[in-house]
Amino acid sequence: MVAQFIIQALLLPLALSIGHGDKQKGFESVMLFFAIVGVVCFIITFLTTRERVKPIVEQKNSISSDLKDLTRNKPWIIMLFLTILVFVTLALKGGMNIYFFKYYLNHDAEAQFLENIGFNNFIAGLNRTLTGIGFGNFEWPQDPPSSANSLFNAGSIIFMIVGIMFSKPLADRFGKRNIFGIFLVLSALCLVMFYFYSPESVGLVVLTHIFHGFLYGITIPILWAMIADVADFSEWKNNRRATAIIFSAMIFGLKVGLSFGGGLGAFLLSKYGYVADATQQTPEAINGIRMSVSIYPGIIFIIGAILLFGYAIDKKMETTIETDLKDRRKLATAVA
Repeated sequence: MVAQFIIQALLLPLALSIGHGDKQKGFESVMLFFAIVGVVCFIITFLTTRERVKPIVEQKNSISSDLKDLTRNKPWIIMLFLTILVFVTLALKGGMNIYFFKYYLNHDAEAQFLENIGFNNFIAGLNRTLTGIGFGNFEWPQDPPSSANSLFNAGSIIFMIVGIMFSKPLADRFGKRNIFGIFLVLSALCLVMFYFYSPESVGLVVLTHIFHGFLYGITIPILWAMIADVADFSEWKNNRRATAIIFSAMIFGLKVGLSFGGGLGAFLLSKYGYVADATQQTPEAINGIRMSVSIYPGIIFIIGAILLFGYAIDKKMETTIETDLKDRRKLATAVA
């Protein structure tokens, strides 16, 4: 989440600063740096990962057996579709937000909002500090839509991190499935509210998105914990551990969701008659943009929550699976 905050809030300013106003040159340098950092992180992950749960020695693994277990694992199937839907939504609204700020929200209202909250003074003070110690100016986008959108995303991510802190206590008390479904619906309702705000309601838009970030943040760790529960369910039911293929299949679903969500955004822009780089868009195109950051992602989130009604691993079953697997592993260790 910290990395996502850096990308959402600082990527464009960093590109402008490093490129001395030349975005193309700046992006080349910044993305090269990010790529190097990413490779180093992958290497560290590989070198420091250790397997804690050892499979039973007698267990025989094969791709065909693992795939057969997956197709019989109803909680896994539900989580796969839920993962796809969640990441379709994230890609769709994430890609469409800048159009919402550029073509729907009033630019004068955005500029006034940035001034009222002291954002412009903050950037000016930051630059005075940087130049005072010998650095160049921190170049922030000068147009209100880009600045407001960056602040919009940054605020949401900060409160996502806050929401994550509430995730485990709530899940421990009420169960992962219940908390995930409730907060997915609540975050969806926040998205739907965007459709009803006027172009001058910049403050309400930012505040609602911050609240959405907090609510959605609670679901973030629960998604991956539920996938781990699905892996335990598979071992509990089939007496065979297949964690790797379960998680890798979920990652595949994640990539499908991101790809489809990005493509869906482009499709919707075309469907509603968006004209690239036009100063003004038609009312139909603007309405399509509003729908794409509010109604459509909200509906997809709610469909995901509805899927959880078929997800059988509630808090009681979680406890049963955990206890049974511990007993099995103790017995296997004692026999070995």
